[in-house]
Amino acid sequence: METGRLTMEEFQLVNKTDGLTISSKKKNVKESKAAEASIANCKVEIIRMDPFEMEIDFIGFNISLVNAYRRIILAEVPTMAIEKVYMYNNTSIVQDEVLAHRLGLVPLKVDPRYFEFRNKEETEWGAQDSVKYSLNVRCSKNPKAAADETNPDILYLNRKVMSSSLKWIPLGNQTDIFQEANMQPLHQDILLAKMNSGHEINLEAFAVKGIGSDHAKFQPGLAWYRLLPEIELTREVEGEQADLLQKCFSPGVIDVVTTPGGRRLAKVNDTRNDACSRNVFQYDSIKDSVKLTRKTDHVIFFVESHSALKSYEILEEAVNIMIGKCSLLLAETDKLIESSAPS
Repeated sequence: METGRLTMEEFQLVNKTDGLTISSKKKNVKESKAAEASIANCKVEIIRMDPFEMEIDFIGFNISLVNAYRRIILAEVPTMAIEKVYMYNNTSIVQDEVLAHRLGLVPLKVDPRYFEFRNKEETEWGAQDSVKYSLNVRCSKNPKAAADETNPDILYLNRKVMSSSLKWIPLGNQTDIFQEANMQPLHQDILLAKMNSGHEINLEAFAVKGIGSDHAKFQPGLAWYRLLPEIELTREVEGEQADLLQKCFSPGVIDVVTTPGGRRLAKVNDTRNDACSRNVFQYDSIKDSVKLTRKTDHVIFFVESHSALKSYEILEEAVNIMIGKCSLLLAETDKLIESSAPS
């Protein structure tokens, strides 16, 4: 399999090729064999994975597939977020609509896979498609505060309204299915408003299932990718120039080693961490010593979760959605073929 590369010059990218793109000039049986050979060389490697972050390598895949996963994660993987707020009393300085907007952006621990999408024409809030919260906070003077105290956080009780003030109100049989710990905000320390003595906030909020293409508050996390950088030294770089070359790249990319003869030479260590800043081209003495490329068939993919779904669950959901799209396309194609076939 030919490997496509992008060569990074000082002001441009050149030699743009894609090792997995089958030429449209040769649309014959060889295309299918080439595609099968390409698929056989595809690999997926998990570099690191935890509930909040995931780094995974797609090797041998067309970058359009990886970008499709990214777009699905941002636009189509569902989560739960507050959609409706009923404001009964709000005497704080934060306007009703601003407070409601802030509540909508608070990530929740609620697993969306246990809920259905809410019908927009529905008027009742049901246990199968909604989660109810209440927020009832009143700010008052702290009777234990010293007479000469000037810190408002000590002078007043409940001065700061945090996301921890949101209380889950079960609907229907939700108490039989969910635990309260799994229905709270994902982070308890999100500041919603500040109040002075006598101020009060009293509201009810309802969370529903939604997707990022409707509103960014439903996005389960972030997803991005970059191509694997490659650095090739075209000549020996030693002494002060080696130190300068090392400073031109991200930490750990270039090492300066001492040979048995006492020479200090630059050596490529780990190109994966390179930020592709191309700072080396600022220095005439060393800019001809390296060749910078990026592999178009080696994509480093990142997923970062800020929702109830773990990072790897987000990617799994995106893959399942992609499979569903492909299945639908194949089914519609089969119908089209059957309808156009001679009777």
